[in-house]
Amino acid sequence: MGYAMRSRKNRAVDRPQVVIVGGGFGGLYAARALARAPVDVTLIDRRNHHLFQPLLYQVATATLSPADIAAPIRHVLHRQCNTEVVLAEVVDVDTAGRTVLLGNGRRITYDFLILASGAADQYFGHDDWANYAPGLKSIEDATNIRRSFLLAFEAAEQETDADVRRELLTFVVVGGGPTGVEMAGAFAEIAHHTLARDFRHVDPSSARIVLLEGGPRLLAGYPETLSESARVQLKKLGVEVRLNSIVTRIEPDAVWVDRVRTGTSNVVWAAGVAASPLGKCLDVPTDRSGRVMVEPDLSLPGHPEVFVIGDLAAFPHQTGKPLPGIAPVAMQEARVAAANLMRTLVGKPRKPFHYVDRGSMATIGRAAAVARIGRLEASGTLAWLAWLFVHIIFLIGFRSRLFVLVEWAWSYLTWQRGARLITGEWRPDSSLETSRLETSPTAPKVADRWPRTPGRPDDEPSDAPMVGV
Repeated sequence: MGYAMRSRKNRAVDRPQVVIVGGGFGGLYAARALARAPVDVTLIDRRNHHLFQPLLYQVATATLSPADIAAPIRHVLHRQCNTEVVLAEVVDVDTAGRTVLLGNGRRITYDFLILASGAADQYFGHDDWANYAPGLKSIEDATNIRRSFLLAFEAAEQETDADVRRELLTFVVVGGGPTGVEMAGAFAEIAHHTLARDFRHVDPSSARIVLLEGGPRLLAGYPETLSESARVQLKKLGVEVRLNSIVTRIEPDAVWVDRVRTGTSNVVWAAGVAASPLGKCLDVPTDRSGRVMVEPDLSLPGHPEVFVIGDLAAFPHQTGKPLPGIAPVAMQEARVAAANLMRTLVGKPRKPFHYVDRGSMATIGRAAAVARIGRLEASGTLAWLAWLFVHIIFLIGFRSRLFVLVEWAWSYLTWQRGARLITGEWRPDSSLETSRLETSPTAPKVADRWPRTPGRPDDEPSDAPMVGV
């Protein structure tokens, strides 16, 4: 393969230029794997930070602060002399001209390209639901969810109508995968324990946490025994689990499953993801979720100089169906893509990717979790301790590990959560004082009376939450 070398300031003109799109697990681990390679690397992301998404739900549920699970990409890679970071959004890829187009109009050329732009929330043809049921893909999503959750208790504290208060304190999580299970369990712990004695006119422990799953069991990718264990542990926490419940409509103040209405103004979406729209620019086959069908060596069909990894890649060669969208898959793919790139440079044949499944785990609450490690299955305290250990190990930076350990220890010993901040100025409308006239047929609905922060409709180029390592 020949390379048309492009000259760049302070960069070697006789070395291949590698462009990596995405600073999630896939992109960051690919850049690290190329630290000593005879190439120049440019990592592009529209966020300046790498986000440890497996713990993002703990920001949404007030356990951790954003800085505990995020690190500036420039700092993470600052010792890699062959790597530069560009803060921008990639809007198109020209595989024929070997360039990527940025949102500001700039074009960056490459000799090799690694696409790791991640996934976004999937609303299955109902994108308008994003305004009422935000997903969890970014720090902004997490802080908005936290704000809406905490504001509901503040609103209920001042509400005299029992029916309105009941809807304010009803929280619905859609999707029974790892993120949904973790969110529902954390919401229940906050309501039933953390906030239990903080209010004078409302009982937070009366809050209703509803988890809706469209399938016959939770955690569909886990063994049935662990799925049932998760359901039992959630029930002990006070979570109302509804299986075989497919959402048919979401409104500002309600969620519908067929003709059954659940009044609420707090909904979290954890029911599905779709690949980054960047895959549509490549003019190659994709699956129903928009993931790019890749070759066994993770390259793009017809373009061996382009690698696609992480949630953007559909890799059916190992099991007959695409690998799950979890961080361990992205990290392993990143290392293999980087290795195959370097093998190409020295004229060696590439090796096919083979995913090594080291297990999966999901936390449910305090000393409650499920885990599968090889043939070993565990639930309860043992699984929870394993989950803590694994996530601490994979956090980036000593500071983050230390701070997260301290927060977890404090939360465990006291049931308190140190990040219970309602960010942004709250300006309830003038109907607050007149809302005591609940008997009026023109009284405003819950969603109108207590404004919430709507979900973000745009997509995030980041990896899906990790389930295991």
